[in-house]
Amino acid sequence: MMNIYRIANSEKGLESHEIEEALVESLDGRSLKNVLILPPDFTRYHSNAGFITNYYYHYLTDRGCNVDLLPTLGTHVPMTSEQIKGMYGDIPFEKFIPHDWRNDVIKIGEVPADYMKEISDGTWTEAVEVEINKIVLDPKYDLVISPGQVVPHEVVGMSNHAKNLFVGAGGASIINSSHMVGAVYGMEKMMGKADTPVRRIYDYALEHFLDKPVLFVLTVTTAPYGETLTHGLFIGEDRDCFEKAVELAQEKNIDFVETGIKKCVVYLDPEEFQSTWLGNKAIYRTRMAIADGGELIILAPGVDRFGEDEQVDKLIRKYGYKGTPHIMECLVNQDLRENLSAAAHLIHGSSEGRFSITYCVKEISKEEIESVGFKAEAFDLAVEKYNPDKLVYGYNIVEGEEIYYIPNPALGLWINKEKFNN
Repeated sequence: MMNIYRIANSEKGLESHEIEEALVESLDGRSLKNVLILPPDFTRYHSNAGFITNYYYHYLTDRGCNVDLLPTLGTHVPMTSEQIKGMYGDIPFEKFIPHDWRNDVIKIGEVPADYMKEISDGTWTEAVEVEINKIVLDPKYDLVISPGQVVPHEVVGMSNHAKNLFVGAGGASIINSSHMVGAVYGMEKMMGKADTPVRRIYDYALEHFLDKPVLFVLTVTTAPYGETLTHGLFIGEDRDCFEKAVELAQEKNIDFVETGIKKCVVYLDPEEFQSTWLGNKAIYRTRMAIADGGELIILAPGVDRFGEDEQVDKLIRKYGYKGTPHIMECLVNQDLRENLSAAAHLIHGSSEGRFSITYCVKEISKEEIESVGFKAEAFDLAVEKYNPDKLVYGYNIVEGEEIYYIPNPALGLWINKEKFNN
């Protein structure tokens, strides 16, 4: 098929009918009996993939096609019925298949060690096993549809495309290895870029091991006041749709500040963020903008745990966000070595001592927060001073002090222009 691109003519974004027309066009000429949709989970609520998934579901089922849905959870916890309804609307709950990244996957190939050494500049020299949920390979499906948002990402550089398959619907081996590749290579060298060592892993897997038609439906969105604005829609079966989406996302989702931020305040919506595993996007996406010796304050009313599952939660509690040298030393321990994505996450979540990080929560004790390497303050106390209802995105003056406020870190990347230019 020809790639289908829609770019909004105004900052209000694409109208619903413009999106619907593109979705219909993407299915033109296809005879489909069974379709599998791989939508993102609730942590990508503002991707507009919920609307897209709902439209595809009804359009296809109205024409006699069976449609199943496998939310690309990766390592995240399964979505609740309330989250599914809130994101995907009236699609029947029983049509959703939960992805189990530890048990529901099969190996389909291996990215060779010599290639890994080449793409990582020698920082990773082991082969990477490629796993994917076995349902994706079911021959009954005539087409796999992969909707989701392209946005700066801490592990791969820019999110989505093949990542949605091999992380979102992937297994422990490729998730663990690829995350650690990014961590040792350096996340700040990758964020906001389309061509990175981790991206090449997923591209290699897609090219060599997945003999299945996949239709990528990629959005570029912002949500400046909580309302999702879709600035672009890019549909295709090759990498070109991803590259075009990256160009727009770099324009819409990367914000440059003139100088390093001394105090940054980030709010985490409790509906989206219940763990530091997810909430640490507040760290990843701001770290390139915060000045040396600066402070990051994370208002996290919904965060009540560290990991998304019990095993990872225990590892975070045991090893903490205490910097790359500490984690690399701890990799001699089998429990961490067998969970490299957790090790990578612990590296990503540390400022390496360059700036302080204060988590303001309701449900985790001050002692627990401090034990993993963060500072802690009670949410209710912090929000008296930094009230999200009174702050505006960007610079604010609070009690005579300048702060930079970000209402949702998942939708962007912030970079100090001085540092970027150097």
